Amino acid sequence: MARDSRYDILFEPVRIGPVTARNRFYQVPHCNGMGYTMPNSVAAMRGMKAEGGWAVVATEECDIHASTDVLPYREARLWDREDQRRLGLMVDAVHAHDALAAVELTHSGHAVSNRYSRLPVMAVSDLPVASFDPVQAY
Repeated sequence: MARDSRYDILFEPVRIGPVTARNRFYQVPHCNGMGYTMPNSVAAMRGMKAEGGWAVVATEECDIHASTDVLPYREARLWDREDQRRLGLMVDAVHAHDALAAVELTHSGHAVSNRYSRLPVMAVSDLPVASFDPVQAY
């Protein structure tokens, strides 16, 4: 069955800054519940999306510092070299299928309580934490 020509543009390459995506299918960031705890599974799942034809495959939220600890939720994180290695598995799996890897860098500010890191909550305002945990941002 032939593709409807109205959708041809979706299959054309598109330039994004210094790189080119092979088509216009962009897998937006979404959480899968595995985060930093199951890096091999994350890599396999995101690699499968690239293999299936997505031109750009993104991580879920990726916490950039221990002051944005969202436990008990498991998300990607980029706190140290071990986290770089974990995310590298996903990047390699995506690149193996000629797709681009993207990351959604996140700092959740006063929406977290840092249960694991135990660091003080940091935010751009001193509002109370906007979650289930009654702590104050500084």
